[in-house]
Amino acid sequence: MKKLVTSILSLALAAGLLGGAAYAAGEGHDLKEATEHAAATAHYPILKPEEMDWSFSGPFGHYDKGQLQRGLKVYTEVCSACHSMKLVSFRTLEDLGYSEAQVKTFAANYEVQDGPNADGEMYTRKAVASDHFPSPYPNDEAAAAANNGAAPPDFSLIAKARGVERGFPLFIFDIFTQYQEGGPDYIHSLLTGYQEPPEGVTVPEGTHFNPHFNAAMSLAMAKPISDDQVTYDDGSPQTVEQYSQDISAFLMWAAEPHLEERKRTGFMVLIFLLIFTGLIYLTKKSVYANKEH
Repeated sequence: MKKLVTSILSLALAAGLLGGAAYAAGEGHDLKEATEHAAATAHYPILKPEEMDWSFSGPFGHYDKGQLQRGLKVYTEVCSACHSMKLVSFRTLEDLGYSEAQVKTFAANYEVQDGPNADGEMYTRKAVASDHFPSPYPNDEAAAAANNGAAPPDFSLIAKARGVERGFPLFIFDIFTQYQEGGPDYIHSLLTGYQEPPEGVTVPEGTHFNPHFNAAMSLAMAKPISDDQVTYDDGSPQTVEQYSQDISAFLMWAAEPHLEERKRTGFMVLIFLLIFTGLIYLTKKSVYANKEH
């Protein structure tokens, strides 16, 4: 049994080294060569997302409320022009450190459709804290028509839905490191990955080259944000790099607002299981101990 376990661990280590070497070699390839290979095999993204250092990563990770507030500002001033968050209610913004009065004031900046009224007609009113973020378009068809036939995805769960598979053997190590930041890593890489296509590579008209896009070599969305586009009140850098980190963290919160509570509960459960295992072992040892009768 010991030899079998040793063999399995040796194989896993060898696979990890080979996988890491292959990954490093892939990153070192010429971008044009990688693009042509992806186009031939229909395997995207061309470049893997960069693994970032998030405050909410790991078993004891937590959200940085300052970062979440900046991310909300980026969403409000940039992303909300095209993307909805239909599953996120305004009242949950209190988790970001805002007071109830501030949330009500923020919600009042939006208008939502309600009704029918006494005459059987729909009407618009100012949003209240219990309402959800409204869509900028009346329906999906209108959204697609305004965006070259591709309706912008809803952002409510985008950070959980856009994780790029890391493959073997990384997914084995992810079990122990509790890596679950694939979505934010992907969003950050996508927002910072816009560039001119390599020489000799042609992208469809109306699309924009991005080697981090997980469905093709280019996408319909143009680069959505640039330096100094959003003003921060806390003195944080007003760069695309910072904007992308902040909006990625905010979208992770939107997709999993109870992450901190889940991690605390999971930690307590593990402690309980360890204590329970010890008690069971001691009980077994006592019951089956050789005692004189």
